Amino acid sequence: MLLDHPRYYFDSSKIMEINEGVIALGALAQPARLKIFRFLVRQGSTGICAGDLSREFDLPKPTLSFHLKELTHAGLIEARREGRSIYYGPNQRGIQDLMSFLTEDCCQGQPELCLPKPCCEDACTEN
Repeated sequence: MLLDHPRYYFDSSKIMEINEGVIALGALAQPARLKIFRFLVRQGSTGICAGDLSREFDLPKPTLSFHLKELTHAGLIEARREGRSIYYGPNQRGIQDLMSFLTEDCCQGQPELCLPKPCCEDACTEN
């Protein structure tokens, strides 16, 4: 059978990884969600409550809730409850997984060449 030929074989263990990458990139492929994601990353691990996010982006709560659900489902942000409030912040593991996925096969097996250098690295080598 033609599909038994090695050329047509694919590694099924990577399907989930690719699907997860597609979900994460799809979540970021919407302007409002990308802005929300970048804002949450700047806030750091302390996060920000949903009410403050709604005011920051001037979004109705149902719309914001939809965007937060998509980003959470993609593994890029996480929520935690404190009393009656829900705080959202970046999911560092999810972000690292996406970055690793995107650079895994980069630069002939040297993904470190594709990643941006830390901002102080150039200054440190000049001294």
